[in-house]
Amino acid sequence: MSLPTPYYERNGITVYCGDCREILPQLDTHGLPLLSTDPPYGVNLDTNYKSNQRGPLAGCNDYLPVHGDDKPFDPTFLLGFDRICLWGANYYADKLPPQGKWLVWDKRDGIAINDQADCELAWCKGASGNVPRIFRHLWNGMLKDSERDQRRVHPTQKPIALMKWCIGQFYAFPVVIDPFMGAGSTLLAAKELGHKCIGIEIEEKYCAIAVKRLAQEVMDFHTLPNLEKELKSE
Repeated sequence: MSLPTPYYERNGITVYCGDCREILPQLDTHGLPLLSTDPPYGVNLDTNYKSNQRGPLAGCNDYLPVHGDDKPFDPTFLLGFDRICLWGANYYADKLPPQGKWLVWDKRDGIAINDQADCELAWCKGASGNVPRIFRHLWNGMLKDSERDQRRVHPTQKPIALMKWCIGQFYAFPVVIDPFMGAGSTLLAAKELGHKCIGIEIEEKYCAIAVKRLAQEVMDFHTLPNLEKELKSE
């Protein structure tokens, strides 16, 4: 089996549309890249919902189901990499080695009420230092410390600032691989840090969204009238 034709390739950024379990083994990992990703946690996240708890001015999107989230996630096929940052690792910690560094993203940052979890955890291998670290960055609906003018385009989307922190603060390697790319926040972070990067995503619609984000430094989603329709279509 050979590598598929890249969905997008430009200026050190490569995106593949396909199953990472098939594509990852074929990548040239010479140079010991960092694998940084936010995989499906196996929690069967409800992405097709309308919130009755928010005011009428708070928009609410319906997203595609997270591919693979309907069954427990097994990270074993990723653990051969020397440098790894896996978000949501508390959901599958029983399948991880006992050694490793933990990162905590405090997404509430002093706000008393949060619809979802107050924080999220990442397990790291090959990171600098051994003690846990905390990143405080508000990310609660319309209340955000960054990307305030940009609409969320993926149900588990992470802030670019968070991904820049975990990549730039604890690793110093020029190539970043994200096998569960989603809307491309990891690749955007790597791009801003000056790293080459490779993203893999099985849903073509999210590949298209990630490429649009990568191609524009500042993206106004109101200028993309078909984006919301695409997200809600099956």
